[in-house]
Amino acid sequence: MAIITKVSVQRRPGRYNIFLDGKYAFSASEKTLAEFVLLKGKELSDSQVEKVKQFDADAKASDLAVRFLSYEPRTVYEVLQYLAKHEISNEAASNAVAELTELGYLDDQQYVALFLKNNLQVGSDGPKSLKRKLAQKGVDPEIVQNQLDKVAEEDWLEIAERVVKSMRHQVGKLSERELELKIKTKLISHGFNADLAAGVIDRLDLKPSEEEQDEALKKQGIKAYKKFRRFDEQERKFKIKRYLFSHGFCSGEIDAFLNGEVIDLDELAEY
Repeated sequence: MAIITKVSVQRRPGRYNIFLDGKYAFSASEKTLAEFVLLKGKELSDSQVEKVKQFDADAKASDLAVRFLSYEPRTVYEVLQYLAKHEISNEAASNAVAELTELGYLDDQQYVALFLKNNLQVGSDGPKSLKRKLAQKGVDPEIVQNQLDKVAEEDWLEIAERVVKSMRHQVGKLSERELELKIKTKLISHGFNADLAAGVIDRLDLKPSEEEQDEALKKQGIKAYKKFRRFDEQERKFKIKRYLFSHGFCSGEIDAFLNGEVIDLDELAEY
């Protein structure tokens, strides 16, 4: 048995040094002191000392975790990573997580539900993007998928519309095909699949009128002419044709432009 011969206050608030038989043995929090009544003259067996140390480590881990959770919701993995950075032992970290889980402060299922709800309200992520982000937070893929399955397709379409809303003004500036491709590309980059992207395009009704398509052809044609004006006529026409085709215009539209049906080719010299 060892005897507590001294209890001194550390510079850190709420921490104390415990001396056994005249030698420093370990430090403890005020909570630990109160729990085990660690006063000068008290006897402690080796097993009691280990019990005190474990309790103190668990209490420290819990306090750190609670403070971390006070800023915003976290996943179990994020809490464990945070505790590891603060050099908390695996055992103490696991005990803290178990305690907080039992108290309802840690719940990956609820975390994912809240994460998805926030995205539905103001976010711009599709299912694939959400899966990636939640995987980085260490959430079990099965939990993520269970929550994703609860989201209605209509809700995904609303998010997707929010993502490409600003692209409406491109009608009349880009060909119908190029605009659709740009929308699909943007939605896929946000984690939506091709089927959802197609559904959004249908909902937005981005099909240009004949006048708007002609205006887009004119704009892109002038841009192509300015780009290739230094080439001789044959080479210039070839490059303009290739440029317009790459921007989604069909051969009939391109021929119409090159034949001067969209804009008098003599006027192009002014641009």
